[in-house]
Amino acid sequence: MPVRHPPLSVPLLALAAAACVPQSAARPVVAPPPAALPAPPPVVQPASDDWRDWPTTPGTWSYRRDARGGLALFGPAGGDALLSLRCDVAARRLYLSRAGSATGPLTIRTTSLTRGVAVQPTGGTPPYVAVALAPDDRLLDAMAFSRGHFTVQQAGTATLVVPAWAEVGRVIEDCRG
Repeated sequence: MPVRHPPLSVPLLALAAAACVPQSAARPVVAPPPAALPAPPPVVQPASDDWRDWPTTPGTWSYRRDARGGLALFGPAGGDALLSLRCDVAARRLYLSRAGSATGPLTIRTTSLTRGVAVQPTGGTPPYVAVALAPDDRLLDAMAFSRGHFTVQQAGTATLVVPAWAEVGRVIEDCRG
């Protein structure tokens, strides 16, 4: 049995009839306002009691050598050093200096050792406080070989969390000669 298709005139007739029906005024299509979403709760990181989880203080180490010996400086690019380690070859001493004028002791924390050290103002501008260390002081090795970073804390100042990069060890070796 052959398949019959409806005549073409039926769809055209329906289209013509629709064209004769008066259209109402076109209404603008307005999208419904988006549903107000509640603001997400702020992300609060729990303060860690473990200093090894603290974020590193922004900055980098740099190394240079002058007539006195090696010098490693830590701080922001183009800014004053926050922390320095200097080898004075003639005096056979290493000087750990921190920016600021607070005279309370520094507490140095490494993965193998924690020690408080008394500091003295250096008398320079900008102000720094410093401690003199013998080249064979175990604190120096602990700083150089601390896993990842070590901290320098002092009451009334921001804690410095500095990376244990090669510059620290290089200055120590300069003094051990």
